[in-house]
Amino acid sequence: MESARNLKYFLAVADAGSVTGAAQALGIAQPALSQAITRIERELGVKLFERTRRGAALTTAGAAIVDDIRLGVSRIDAAEKRARDIGAKLGGRLTVGFASTALFDVLPRSIAELRAQVPGVELVLKEMSNAEQAAALEEGSIDLGLLHTPVAVGGKMREKLIVRERMLAVMPLAHPVSEDGKVSLRELADLGLVWFPHDQLPVIRAGILSAFRKAGCEANVVQHANRSLTVLACVASGCGASLLPQSVQAIQFAGVRLCEVRDGAALPFFELSAIWPHRSKPALADKFASLLRPHLST
Repeated sequence: MESARNLKYFLAVADAGSVTGAAQALGIAQPALSQAITRIERELGVKLFERTRRGAALTTAGAAIVDDIRLGVSRIDAAEKRARDIGAKLGGRLTVGFASTALFDVLPRSIAELRAQVPGVELVLKEMSNAEQAAALEEGSIDLGLLHTPVAVGGKMREKLIVRERMLAVMPLAHPVSEDGKVSLRELADLGLVWFPHDQLPVIRAGILSAFRKAGCEANVVQHANRSLTVLACVASGCGASLLPQSVQAIQFAGVRLCEVRDGAALPFFELSAIWPHRSKPALADKFASLLRPHLST
């Protein structure tokens, strides 16, 4: 980029304090550097350097813009490197939003595979609710979302189901359970549910409450919690019981017991899907999505 090169010439003269010293540092001929500085001054319509016997000193105008130019050049350098890396399949920037349950297995495994196949990739990871991810996908502030489906996301999107698993009951450790280690929906209803806010997972919430009604009991949500770890903490403190996907078994959380639900056949499956914009040419999000291996319970 010729304009970027000229800006680097300006910085070299400003740092060296002379055209001669800057030319030597850059490894170019002094006349060529002088001509480049003159072109910049002509384009801006201001004098940037005062030539003296000692070399070249920044004018007031030159001193006023040198820091901005230095910042701009560093950003141009970073952009050029990123473009070269992407062209050479060595890197790029990928912003991924994810629901907390993706932390249990999907995200760590997929990140390791992406880094192995795309060296130098710059990953930006954001834990977000379903609603936050849907909005972020629509406005383009994340490149891919790992969120619970079904969910409505505007725009032309790709979708890949990654995990579909049954739910386990999350019980306070102090609460007694039967010898087979299982609990009933009525036991859960009696304790009250700790669950995500209504606007976060409305379809799954409706399916859960419907399963309770089919079992002949009504369940009330007694405590809202917007992250899986918060749900676990609330149950451990005795706020109630909950239902979370089987992958929660991957973590050890003091004060809770995970149990199968004896009469839970009507409970909805818990799904985790990747959603990302549909583009005419493959992007880094497509590569990441291809590394997400489905794990579907029946």
